[in-house]
Amino acid sequence: MDRGSGMNRILVTGGARGIGRAIAERSARDGYDVLIFDRETPASPSPGRHVVVDLADESATASALAAELTRGPITRLVNNVGVVKPALLDDTKLEDFDAVMRLNVRVAIQCAKACLPGMRAARFGRIVSIASRAALGKELRTAYGASKAALIGMGRSWALELARDGITVNTVAPGPIATELYAAANPADSPRTKAAIAGIPMKRLGQPADIAHAVSYFMTADAGFVTGQTLYVCGGTSVGYAAV
Repeated sequence: MDRGSGMNRILVTGGARGIGRAIAERSARDGYDVLIFDRETPASPSPGRHVVVDLADESATASALAAELTRGPITRLVNNVGVVKPALLDDTKLEDFDAVMRLNVRVAIQCAKACLPGMRAARFGRIVSIASRAALGKELRTAYGASKAALIGMGRSWALELARDGITVNTVAPGPIATELYAAANPADSPRTKAAIAGIPMKRLGQPADIAHAVSYFMTADAGFVTGQTLYVCGGTSVGYAAV
């Protein structure tokens, strides 16, 4: 595994479970030195260093970043942490919208800014944000869809700004993924789950490992000519939507 200028630390936000956990585990198998930020303590041993921090707290996030960067640069970043807060437009509370944007978008900006000096010094960096097919439009997703569209837009802007520094910025946009949270809200035999699967061209839910595999590609040194892209890992559910 080419670690890129000898730098192999990777930060995964929201890596205690679900998609984030799968990304952390895959990153460890790929040979990276994994660092996880999450407010939860993992139920089983982490595949790397786990820092318990409430990423919704800007000050706590800044302190955690500063402490970890004293250990050395972080040259790979996965912006995965997120919250949904589903609601129809009529029922959307502005305080909920603000909370979603603070966690889903502000944390991505804050972590990227903190890691940039080390990436620039190494002339190497990989940033991947986890968006969602919901960025293309989905009911009950005013706040969430806006936040995920923001990650896509920011990623394209950052790709242009940082290309000259050897830093790539890409986005992975999952469709329906069978995480613990999804299963808790959507039992396998429920009409809602059956309807969701029926609407997926591949006729199955995605697995967290599907997302981790996509992230793994973008993290490699060999992917150095790929930047500003959004990869939909959604079983075909994004086909027919206007490209974003």
